[in-house]
Amino acid sequence: METGRIVLAATPLGNPGDASLRLREALATSDVIAAEDTRRVRRLLSDLGVSPTGRIVSFYDAVERERAEELADAADAGQVVLVVSDAGMPTISDPGYRLVALAVERGIPVTALPGPSAVLTAVALSGLPVDRFCFEGFLPRKAGERARRIAELVTEPRTMVFFEAPHRLAATLDALSTGLGGARGAAVCRELTKTYEEVRRGTLAELASWAADGARGEITVVVAGADADELRAASGLGTPEAWVEEVLRLQEEGMTRRDAIADVARRAGAPRRQVYDTVVKAAAQRT
Repeated sequence: METGRIVLAATPLGNPGDASLRLREALATSDVIAAEDTRRVRRLLSDLGVSPTGRIVSFYDAVERERAEELADAADAGQVVLVVSDAGMPTISDPGYRLVALAVERGIPVTALPGPSAVLTAVALSGLPVDRFCFEGFLPRKAGERARRIAELVTEPRTMVFFEAPHRLAATLDALSTGLGGARGAAVCRELTKTYEEVRRGTLAELASWAADGARGEITVVVAGADADELRAASGLGTPEAWVEEVLRLQEEGMTRRDAIADVARRAGAPRRQVYDTVVKAAAQRT
């Protein structure tokens, strides 16, 4: 029996002109279009002037688990199943993960049509370091859970990317400002690629104050990672003396000096060579 495939397709964030030729062809020829919102995909089809030959089925959070089996069966029977979310890439805080996992488990081919991504677009526009970054999705809605999640990110050195609903933006920025420090750099990216695109850059405290008046549209928040001073303060390894004490403690627990120095340097946000020289000098003074 011929084996079909699952195709994850990135859709425009707001401007239909961002649709690739491959996306247009896939929308026109796929046997099944699994859409997070069938109304949105029909609007996209209309905007692109594409007439689908396959059937369109809903594939949103509430039905994802059940429908994943149905879609995997279709692909296993030789059909091409195109998965699209409202905007951007499926599975990234959108439905699709369960279907991909099931397809992998069953040996069904999975591929992707790359394209628009709110995560990458926001990082690029933020003006913050982009050499290393991580995606944190949506923070918890409940204040206590949100605060605990943010506390886990205090020592995250990479630039962080979050999605947020406009009606929760002010509370989220206020919580980030409280948990990470109001002076931390950040950017709020609103309505990316759309007519009223806006990128607000500043400190978390400044952005929290701005958002208090309310915001509309699709929101992506980018926050700078912890700098060396913040890492040292959080780790308790803010002085050379503390480095030496921690290296000795780790060695007493069985770690090699080399590994202990590397661990301390990472946690302190200090150059490994600097920690090494400090430890060697302290050892020489003790003999």
